[in-house]
Amino acid sequence: MQRINPFKIILVTISLIVTGILVLAVGSLFLVPTWSDVWTNLFSKEMQFSLQLTLWTGGISASLVLLFALPIGYTLSRFDFPGKGLAKTIMDLPIAFPELVLGLCLLLVFGNTPLGKGLEKLGFQVVFSKTGVVEAQFFTALPYAIRIMKSTFDYVPQRLEFVSRSLGYSSFETFRKVTLPLARNGILAAAVISFARCIGTFGTVLILAGGTYMKTETLPITLYLNMSYGNMGMALTSGVILVLVSFIAIFIVEKTEVGV
Repeated sequence: MQRINPFKIILVTISLIVTGILVLAVGSLFLVPTWSDVWTNLFSKEMQFSLQLTLWTGGISASLVLLFALPIGYTLSRFDFPGKGLAKTIMDLPIAFPELVLGLCLLLVFGNTPLGKGLEKLGFQVVFSKTGVVEAQFFTALPYAIRIMKSTFDYVPQRLEFVSRSLGYSSFETFRKVTLPLARNGILAAAVISFARCIGTFGTVLILAGGTYMKTETLPITLYLNMSYGNMGMALTSGVILVLVSFIAIFIVEKTEVGV
């Protein structure tokens, strides 16, 4: 007869209680609104604008995040250089920052400063614009992608890279033909998490790009604005879409079996 393990029972009970609360909280988002109301709001002019802007900016931001996270993650995983620990800490800081603080920092950098004015002269208005939405999403999601890519490259055996170099491949050829194929699951995970993080960015977008109706109104901003107006139907519809996208993202990441 198998002995009862009290320690195991306590831990499992705690896990089930927390899981149950989360299921109740997320499930209420789908049970409270009527689906006819959600369907109506989904095809409203405001929601269509918000959804298109969110997907468009999220796609651009996630692509840029991946473009930068790949070399940075590989650098942190493979090379030693002066200030590496400090650089890694600084790149991790936005994860610990509240989004509002990150947005404020970006506003101070790209606002009425030489850098901001220089970008405006080049035709890139960052503050209170769609470019600002992309900028905010990029800097919010980048640290998460870097962590995923570093962890991924840490698990790619360096021995295979040494063998590739000994056979005559250059560093870049080894990276392209050996390392990247072995890291494909991590790259997929980083891309999906980055996209989900980008479209869910709220505080950074609000401060840097502004929560302007039908201009810089992404889905999280739509939720916030309509909660402020008392339009719960539109707010709940925004929440449902964001939860569904997050669920799909987590499902894909779990299937890749790559963690942060």
